[in-house]
Amino acid sequence: MNIKIIGVVGAGTMGNGIVQVCAAAGLKVIMQDIGEAQVERGLTTIAGSLDRLIKKDKISEQDKQSTLANISTTTALADLADTDIVIEAATENEAIKLDIFRQLDELCQPQTILASNTSSISLTRIAGATQRAEQVIGMHFMNPVPVMALVEVIRALQTSDATFQTVHELSEFIGKIPIEAKDSPGFVANRIIVPMINEAAYVYYEGLASAEGIDEIMKLGMAHTMGPLMLADLIGIDVIYAVIKVLHEGFGDSKYRPCPIWQQMVDAGYLGRKSGRGFYNYADK
Repeated sequence: MNIKIIGVVGAGTMGNGIVQVCAAAGLKVIMQDIGEAQVERGLTTIAGSLDRLIKKDKISEQDKQSTLANISTTTALADLADTDIVIEAATENEAIKLDIFRQLDELCQPQTILASNTSSISLTRIAGATQRAEQVIGMHFMNPVPVMALVEVIRALQTSDATFQTVHELSEFIGKIPIEAKDSPGFVANRIIVPMINEAAYVYYEGLASAEGIDEIMKLGMAHTMGPLMLADLIGIDVIYAVIKVLHEGFGDSKYRPCPIWQQMVDAGYLGRKSGRGFYNYADK
């Protein structure tokens, strides 16, 4: 594998998790976000995650320091120009992602692979916004990144075999299990799980059971490790809403119609764990 330096766009929940696993594997990583506060918060999150691993005797203090030493930060996309691959983990908003990819296409070396952690947006459309469409691919990590093994590797219609092979090898190198998926709204994981979460939101919206009741029913009755509404809070209410809208618009099928509660919660700023409140209140936890 010829990947040595990785750029990651976005220091939020998914971005800092991707940075952590890549740096822990011994790769040099440049974490970029729009402001110093964001990158500092990302670094703090990574340090906290590593501390938890130390307490569980999964890594040593030396491992932590080695991982942190592999990470540098920046607020300028131009600083990612000489990386071997850039993994975009920005907000799940198509216009924002397309703009980032256009900029990266102009800034990066011709051989640089451009990957997106998008959970639902068309990779073919993203690739079409660049002049290197054959080097654009999806790397859909699961949340929380340091814990979850899966990476959905999504080919755009234009993605070359060489790009796919490189990303497949990279995923394995950082300790993940890559599984190929075709480019389609929601890909595989979210096409299955998000409609279930949306249905759970309808059940809650219609007052059939409390959030706790719905989650316990799915945990006790279906052997889920986490209930769908708590999972929505973990992923982010805004992210779930964005994905279900992509499914609804992409397929034009009423079975993907978003529950009205998503818009209400986004309007109220109830975005889940990251905001302190979603279906559950995390302010006192």
